Amino acid sequence: MKTFHGKGISNAIAIGSAFVISKQRGDALRLQIDDAEAELARLNKALTLAKEQLQEIRDIALTETDDAHAQIFDVHQMLLSDETFLSSIHKLIEKRHWNAEYAITLTADELASQFALMDDETIRERASDVKDVANRLITCLGTSKKEPPKPTSPSIICAEDLTPSETVALDKHVVLAFVTAKGSATSHVAILAKSMGIPAVLGVGDAFLGSLQNGMQMIVDGVTGEVFLDPDDETRNRLLQKQKELSKSMERLLLLRGKETKTIDGNQIKILANAGNLSDVEAALANDADGIGLFRSEFLYLESDDYPSEEQQFNAYRQILERMGDKEVILRTLDVGADKRIDYFHLEKEENPALGMRAIRLCLKRPEVFKTQLRALYRASAYGNLSILLPMITSISEVERTKNICEEVKLSLQKEGIPFNDKTRLGIMIETPAAALISDQLARLTDFFSIGTNDLTQYVLAMDRQSAGLDEFRDVHHDAVLYLIKMAVENAHRAGIPVGICGELATDEALLKTFLRMGIDELSVSASYVLPLRDVIRKLDLTNA
Repeated sequence: MKTFHGKGISNAIAIGSAFVISKQRGDALRLQIDDAEAELARLNKALTLAKEQLQEIRDIALTETDDAHAQIFDVHQMLLSDETFLSSIHKLIEKRHWNAEYAITLTADELASQFALMDDETIRERASDVKDVANRLITCLGTSKKEPPKPTSPSIICAEDLTPSETVALDKHVVLAFVTAKGSATSHVAILAKSMGIPAVLGVGDAFLGSLQNGMQMIVDGVTGEVFLDPDDETRNRLLQKQKELSKSMERLLLLRGKETKTIDGNQIKILANAGNLSDVEAALANDADGIGLFRSEFLYLESDDYPSEEQQFNAYRQILERMGDKEVILRTLDVGADKRIDYFHLEKEENPALGMRAIRLCLKRPEVFKTQLRALYRASAYGNLSILLPMITSISEVERTKNICEEVKLSLQKEGIPFNDKTRLGIMIETPAAALISDQLARLTDFFSIGTNDLTQYVLAMDRQSAGLDEFRDVHHDAVLYLIKMAVENAHRAGIPVGICGELATDEALLKTFLRMGIDELSVSASYVLPLRDVIRKLDLTNA
């Protein structure tokens, strides 16, 4: 038996046989051509065919998964029309007289390498999109027509990595789990695994594939991130028992849907879900969340090659609000910068990006970008229960400037006769020590607080949240962090506004009693934590020590 470790996705276990998907790549030999015009015509014919195929795949994705997964193929279609991408291919054909296959391969490799060097994990994942599009285009040229084999019986899908096209092409009825040597929690495989509700373990390392053979028996533990090849009887029996326990636990938790989240002594609290795409929204509904406590709007920007238009954003926000019905959706305005870098923003390199041009600072520095988003948000407010959340607030002036821009946006919509909800709530994130320390003043300007404990802990302890090497020093229960949270809660309640927690500490069961006694009104967590937290809270008695 061999054991591998990676990033576990989904609280589930799969037991079955391995099905290995090997990478197929078109002919990338460099050949000299005589007729560049004929080669360009050949390229254009392949482009047309590739776009048609992508539209078909998008339609399949929309039927089998959700719009968030289907939008991946919109990005692929955009790349096939991207002037920079096509211009590079054209130049290699016209000036160097290289064949289209090699021109595509060289251009795609250079672009994928640029993505792979990005700091932001989500952007790094775009490298696989580029390679996927290139392989499709080369196949459409007619030099690589061999389709990779697909599983026909229930199997655990194993690969170096899986592109969106490869995942959508799979028969979902025979997929027990995914295991990839590369990939992360933001990869397309992770998105699909979450939407399908099956386990996945990603990033287990290259040695995994070297130990693997088709049909090999394996166990995937999506809880711990462990993968067992050719498991022994003791391991198999242990994981089978764990699988049964997880199934029974989930059945029991599902009975809590529709129940109140109230302690034994009568303290009630809302549990909402964090979300970053439509798959997360569906998960929130499936787990009976009281609403969306934090929707990260930057996914629209991270998945675009240029600033998303007002119409694009409006349609996305409206879809989310309509799907949630009467339940509240707290949507955070653009929070990029720091570890989330986007090329087309052309942000200057900073020595300390976590302390630099990010979130609300960037929005106020680029009012045209901010106004576009706010117009889309207020327009969408007519279709559901929307609240707007401002990230990384440090001062009174930031809130006042934002409120002035909001009034400008609402006035312009009113003049244009566009409906919106004038009562849309405006809240702020408490994730800097400055915001916590002046929370009494900020509470008088806003409708609610949301405490982002990840960044708050980072700034209070002066420790980079991205640095794994600091884990032994990072005390998330530090008295200073808890003191500032308590201060913010007390100041919010004095002003008559609610306060929630949306960072990792919201799932910390050791702090549940502390937060409830502080008077926290809401917890916002990953959808899979909603019912387990409800279960724990319903067993608490705050009158006991």
